[in-house]
Amino acid sequence: MTRLLYSALLLLLTPLALLRLWLRGRGNPDYRKRWGERLGFVPLRPKRQRLWLHAVSVGETIAAAPLLRAWQAAHPDWALLVTTTTPTGSAQVRRLFGDSVEHCYLPFDLPWLVARFLRRSRPSLAIVMETEIWPNLYACAQQRGLPLVMANARLSDKSFKAYRRLRWLVAPTLQRVALIAARGREDAERFVALGAAAGQVEALGNLKFDLERSPQVVAAGRAWRDWLGQGRPVWIAASTHPGEEEQVLAAHRLLLEQQPQALLLLAPRHPERAEAVLALVQAAGLQPLRRSGLGPVPQLPPLGLPAPGTGAVLVVDTLGELMAFYSASDLAYVGGSLVANGGHNPLEPLVLDLPVLSGPQVFNFREVYAELQALDAVTLVDSAQALGQALVSAFEQGVPSPAANPAVASWMRQNQGSTARLITRAQQLAGLSA
Repeated sequence: MTRLLYSALLLLLTPLALLRLWLRGRGNPDYRKRWGERLGFVPLRPKRQRLWLHAVSVGETIAAAPLLRAWQAAHPDWALLVTTTTPTGSAQVRRLFGDSVEHCYLPFDLPWLVARFLRRSRPSLAIVMETEIWPNLYACAQQRGLPLVMANARLSDKSFKAYRRLRWLVAPTLQRVALIAARGREDAERFVALGAAAGQVEALGNLKFDLERSPQVVAAGRAWRDWLGQGRPVWIAASTHPGEEEQVLAAHRLLLEQQPQALLLLAPRHPERAEAVLALVQAAGLQPLRRSGLGPVPQLPPLGLPAPGTGAVLVVDTLGELMAFYSASDLAYVGGSLVANGGHNPLEPLVLDLPVLSGPQVFNFREVYAELQALDAVTLVDSAQALGQALVSAFEQGVPSPAANPAVASWMRQNQGSTARLITRAQQLAGLSA
C-alpha cells in the first residue's frame, strides 16, 4: 500500500518532472533529448553477463571510474552498463569510457517504467552509487532476483533527518538491497536506524580515496600551466554554485591588489551556467575568458595564442578537464562550501598535492574535512574577505604542498582499498570467485 501511494504521487508529478527537463534545456539542450530512455525505452541489450552501475552525475561517475575499470580488468567477458540522470553525467561516461561501456539514462521510478528498463537491459548485478533510494526500482530488482548493491552509501545529517520522516517507505526499500556498502561506521549505523537489517550493511570505506593520479592528467596540467604562465600565482575555484562565484570574484580582486598578475581558473559545478558566470566576471570588472573558446577538449590552446592577461579569469566550462586544471594550479578552493550545498570532494586536489581552501558548508564530506583539519591539511574560510586574505597570505608566504606533510600521505594510504573490498563482495553476490 505504501509503495502504491508513492507511485500514485510520482505519476502525478511526472509531467512536472518533464517540464523541469524542458526548462533546464534552455541552459543545456541535451536535457531535451533522449526522453524515451527516461520512460524506460532503452535498447534491447544482448543476453550476457552484465554489470549495471548507476551514477547520478559527474561526481558519482568519477568516483565509480576505478571500480568500473577494475571490474573490466577482472571480468572482460562481462558487459558494463552505466546509467546517469544528467546530461553532464552522460558526457562524463563517454569521456572516460568511450564505447567500452553501454550507457543510457535511468527512467523515472514508476513500476512499469523500471520493469521495462530492467527487462530490456538484462543486468546480472546492480550497483547504485551513493544514496539513491528508489522504492519501485529496488522492488522490481528483487522480484527479478537481481542482486543490488548500494556503493559508497552515505547519509548526511540533513538526509538522515529527511529519510527518517519517510521511514515507512524507506525501511522496506532498504530491506530489498543485497548489500549496503557504507562509507563509514556512522553511515552504517544510520542505515540500520532507517530500517536496514544489520547483516545487510557493511562499512567498506570511501571509494573516493581510490582516485588515481593519472600521468596524462599531470602532463596536461603542466602543458596548461606553461601556457598560463609559470611566473604568476594561479589558483582554481572548482565546482562553484550560484551565490558563490560572486564571493570568489571578490576574493580574487583582493588578491589582485597584492598580486596583480594572479590568475583565477573558475570552474562552475554545472558548465551550462557558463554564460551567467561569464557575466559575473564582467560585472566584477575582470576580463572573462572561456575555456571552450580555446579549442576542443582535450586539445590545448593553439600555438601562438597569447596567455591570459592581467585581470583575466578563465572560466572552465568543459567536462573531463577539472583534474588537469587542478594540476595546472598552485592552490585550490573547493566549492559548494560558501553556500549551503554541502561542499565537494577535497581529495581530488589533494591527490595532486594542492593545498585546499574551503568554506564551512561541508556537511557532505564532514568526516573527511574533520580529519583534514586535524592534519592541518585544509584551510576553512567563512566569507569572501576571509578567502581573499587566505589567498594573499598563501601566495606571500609561499604555498605549502600537502606532500611536505607525510601524515597526509599516510592518511590517504590508510583510507584506500575500498574499491577492492567492494569488488570482492560484489563478486560473491554475483556467484563469481573472488
